Amino acid sequence: MFLAVQGPLELAAGLGHVAITREFKPTGDDSPGMVLGPDESAVTVSTDGPEIPTLGFGTARMTGGDCKRAVETALEVGYRHIDTAQMYDNEAAVGEAIADSDVDRDDVFVCTKVHPDNATRENVLASTRASLERLGVATVDLLLLHAPSDRVPLEETLGAMNDLQSEDVVDHIGVSNFGVDDLERARNLSETPIVTNQVKYHPYHHQDDLLEYCTDESVCLTAHTPLAEGAVPGDDRLEEIGKAYGKSAAQVALRWLVQQPPVVAIPKASRPKHAEANAAIFEFELTDEEMDAVGDLGGGHWSQLAARLGLR
Repeated sequence: MFLAVQGPLELAAGLGHVAITREFKPTGDDSPGMVLGPDESAVTVSTDGPEIPTLGFGTARMTGGDCKRAVETALEVGYRHIDTAQMYDNEAAVGEAIADSDVDRDDVFVCTKVHPDNATRENVLASTRASLERLGVATVDLLLLHAPSDRVPLEETLGAMNDLQSEDVVDHIGVSNFGVDDLERARNLSETPIVTNQVKYHPYHHQDDLLEYCTDESVCLTAHTPLAEGAVPGDDRLEEIGKAYGKSAAQVALRWLVQQPPVVAIPKASRPKHAEANAAIFEFELTDEEMDAVGDLGGGHWSQLAARLGLR
């Protein structure tokens, strides 16, 4: 199975069975660096399903006008992947921002998630349609089960999600907060590809087994809370690495993530300058030694894993 991070400017490197290309775009002098431009294709991770923009915009714990303004800014900066969920209580705000944006709906990859309390077949169907109404869209690009349900068989939930795909109101499906065993079971139960597993992943919290599985099986690993809920900014080691590139600790951490196929990162940012800074991670590349130094923050055996996955 082939997995790639794609962009029109070819700065390709062979990484085992994974190929990488990237695209960069300079911005004005008042910008913190290079950001994803609205007139260029975002860098993507390509699975056996969709091409998913490798840098998304997370919206957890943002609601109302604050959420709407943050998503509007993200779209202006160039983000083309917006992540929301029924649990976040902000789908309407996200939808309003997308509707008011100058960016075409077809150019925005929208992901929402079914609340685990809505895991029954009837509730999956009804709650997803309600999500679409709140978002103001006819289809959603990606629908995830937010977490495993202790009360509803997984095959029932996935069957309903598959039916929504058959009705063309959901393009692709995935899961969130699943371990390797549950992810493999979900892939076996679903009639269509499970294209991603969204989990907590950042320099202090590793997902070695899951990363290896996703790489082998061409499943995207979407990293939520990639900046460790504010713990990354100010980290001395990350700041030191970033000095050579004129980058912050947060930018180094995000670069570390997106430099790992098949990882997508979805940082959230309530301030415009942070949203812009988070997007400015595509004009530099960490060396093997720097990747190891970031990985060592989480302990374990990052360098051995990187070699095993062909990241050298």
